[in-house]
Amino acid sequence: MTDNLTIRVERSFTAISPESWSRLSGASKGGTTIAYNPFVSHAFLSSLEESGSATAETGWLGHHLLLATDRGDLIGALPGYLKSHSQGEYVFDHGWADAFERAGGRYYPKLQCSIPFTPATGPRLLVAEGLQRLPIQSAIAESLKEVVRRLGISSAHVTFVPDEEIGVFEMDGYLHRTDQQFHFINDGYANHEEFLETLASRKRKALRKERRAALENGISIDWLTGSDLTERIWDQFFKFYMDTGGRKWGRPYLTRKFYSLIGERMADDILLVMAKRDGRYVAGAINFIGGETLYGRHWGCIEDHPFLHFEVCYHQAIDFALSKGLKRVEAGAQGEHKLARGYLPVTTHSAHYVAHAGLRRAIGDYLARERADVEQMGELLAEHSPFRKGERQQED
Repeated sequence: MTDNLTIRVERSFTAISPESWSRLSGASKGGTTIAYNPFVSHAFLSSLEESGSATAETGWLGHHLLLATDRGDLIGALPGYLKSHSQGEYVFDHGWADAFERAGGRYYPKLQCSIPFTPATGPRLLVAEGLQRLPIQSAIAESLKEVVRRLGISSAHVTFVPDEEIGVFEMDGYLHRTDQQFHFINDGYANHEEFLETLASRKRKALRKERRAALENGISIDWLTGSDLTERIWDQFFKFYMDTGGRKWGRPYLTRKFYSLIGERMADDILLVMAKRDGRYVAGAINFIGGETLYGRHWGCIEDHPFLHFEVCYHQAIDFALSKGLKRVEAGAQGEHKLARGYLPVTTHSAHYVAHAGLRRAIGDYLARERADVEQMGELLAEHSPFRKGERQQED
């Protein structure tokens, strides 16, 4: 299957046809091999570029690997970017860059194979529906190393790799890194109350009290999706994003145009959870709806209310996921405070190809220790989950 194939690097995502991209597993709702992931859809990736959010000017120059037959049929892909910094990635390598440059090396530019500004696990080694996956995935992983060599750059980093792909990278000599997130796992609960019944009594009472307190001061919650997502609504949400993002990151990553584009192209894949008081929206969170998973992303507010962040971002996400029969909620990077709200520790994975032998050896030694620390921390956190003893186990 890997004979007579060509690999090319495409700098502009808009040059890739939506039709050919949609045939890749996970990139559209019509696939059957793996569940739909909205972040690898053509609509999402092209919107990042066309909106000016992920471009050469912002340090994200498209370097998307495309694997095609000699007839030109796209059968595999890996979204990627040539980067001049390590911002907006959520898998931190600043220390690696500093060490290499102090030793006289040049760390940047590097290849970052991920979804910009999106710490969500999803398919990276994309393969067309109906084809044998492993040979094509292996060809893409090997081709990425060749691109690094031809460009003469330091490294390639593939982040938030799913469990079923990390072994492909390891077999091809990539370094394996792990980290921790917190996900809600739906064990077939009929509703939020049934989920609460699986918690220890003290934790259950605390969460009920927290949810009541969040809605004091006359606050109500709306779920907006599809045709609800008007330009007026995006204007309001963008104010929340800019206010909170400006304080958290200094400069928010996404432009106002980005929200208009995804509103046009994938409105049915978006859920805004909006909090209203005195007839106006005062806070909100954006979520993306996958085939099996609800992905929580950005939150913002223009008024501070106790516990409102937890209600809008975590409790409402669980409510929505259960109402739609989704298997899990991924609520973004980090956040041990999620544990008390029913989100369990889950191991995330990334793969790293480092061209310089000395740097590769040093990073490999570090990652071996880091993986052990992450595993130990996951076990410790799982012991402090809010579930009654024996109800739930840690997710790997």
